[in-house]
Amino acid sequence: MKITKEFIIKELKSWGIFVAIIGALYFTGLLTDVAGTVQRFVVATGIVNADTDQGVSGKADYNWVLKEFETGKQVKLSDFKGKMIFLNVWASWCPPCIAEMPSIQSLYNQLKNKEDVVFILLNVDEDKTKASKFLKRKEYTFPIYQKVTSTPSIFYSNSIPSTYVINKDGEVIYNHQGLANYDSESFINMLTSD
Repeated sequence: MKITKEFIIKELKSWGIFVAIIGALYFTGLLTDVAGTVQRFVVATGIVNADTDQGVSGKADYNWVLKEFETGKQVKLSDFKGKMIFLNVWASWCPPCIAEMPSIQSLYNQLKNKEDVVFILLNVDEDKTKASKFLKRKEYTFPIYQKVTSTPSIFYSNSIPSTYVINKDGEVIYNHQGLANYDSESFINMLTSD
């Protein structure tokens, strides 16, 4: 293929349009939502269903203080000992976090009345106002928390979203970093098994 001046101009125009679209999305604040929506379609395909056959990866460290997002009321992770705990670490600026949230909301809707299943969605946004606006806009109803004390090493990850399931015996039986679909029969069975 011969590279001509016309070819270079055509390529620059194509890339210029792409960069302009990305720039417009970025400056309007829609880039994260658009990226999350695209990734949500990937979740809907079932390609990224949560793998529930992981086994135990360690014992939970219950020495962790959190606070409720809206009220600021402090709770200890140890308050939930003896229950199944679904713990998801997320931020409003994270497209994979946004993409998996509808599946988490659906999971929560199905299990919110089960007294032995607890949902902790841990927000790590530095700007609480942005996270609050995001939650109101999306109308999510699952419980949101922020950390008060440092994260125990068993729950520490350099990436978000990060999701953990702690069983009633205090064992971490699910540990996943990245996007996943949690609204599946196998995941519901894992959370509701005794």
